[in-house]
Amino acid sequence: MSDIALLFPGQGSHEDGMQGRYAGSSLLERGLDLLDYNPFDHLADGTRYQQPALFLCGVADWEMAGRPVPAAAAGHSLGEYAALVAAGALLFEDALLLVDARAAAMATAAERVPGAMVAMLGGDPTDVAALATQLGLVIANDNAPGQIVLAGPREAVEDAERRAREISARARILDVSGAFHSPLMQPAAATLRSKLAGTPVSEPLFPVYSNGSAAPFIDIRSELGENLLRCVRWRETLLAMHDDGINDFQECGPGQVLTGMVKRTLRAEAPA
Repeated sequence: MSDIALLFPGQGSHEDGMQGRYAGSSLLERGLDLLDYNPFDHLADGTRYQQPALFLCGVADWEMAGRPVPAAAAGHSLGEYAALVAAGALLFEDALLLVDARAAAMATAAERVPGAMVAMLGGDPTDVAALATQLGLVIANDNAPGQIVLAGPREAVEDAERRAREISARARILDVSGAFHSPLMQPAAATLRSKLAGTPVSEPLFPVYSNGSAAPFIDIRSELGENLLRCVRWRETLLAMHDDGINDFQECGPGQVLTGMVKRTLRAEAPA
């Protein structure tokens, strides 16, 4: 049995010209035909275009790499949609329409209620969580040891950045348009749920681990809708996959952000 897991990146892994390495991908070309715009021409405009572009790169990488059938897959936030396509749970065309609607809804929600996200690097996780509670923020991403992302109203995020040194952490406000994976995304989640309700879903060919539970998806439609508001439990997801026998994590898409998180997470858990 394979011990490979495919990992699909989310927003933040984009780079100009990233589509060039996937020239010849039938899925990339099909996706551009289905959309009424080219997302790669507008990456500087943020969420609305970065998410469809990254989804197309993720599935194109999976299509072209010729990897063996994996034991499992997971995606970081947006990457869940590409992972579910790879597992046969979502048709490519349906997933692209969901990603397009999700990106538009998140961008609109961010415009209506200004929010932000801040990466807290280092510091004790308990102290980071306590600071988030004090400031009315939520933990949006638990990415790896020493990397927790908080989200919420912009003013509170800026307060967290200023106070990071109080808990021996460094802070970096992320270049995103809103407070993703927080209650401020409620309008976007409502839109996404309505789109999901009419989307066909099949039994996956292999387990796809959900960000919200750090366990294989059970109710794909429900969990995708909920995951837009819930913490991305990426560190726990990697550990759960490793505990289930995964030893080879292969990133599908541009960059090596997730690969770096794997190394940090598994190294931290290795016996001394």
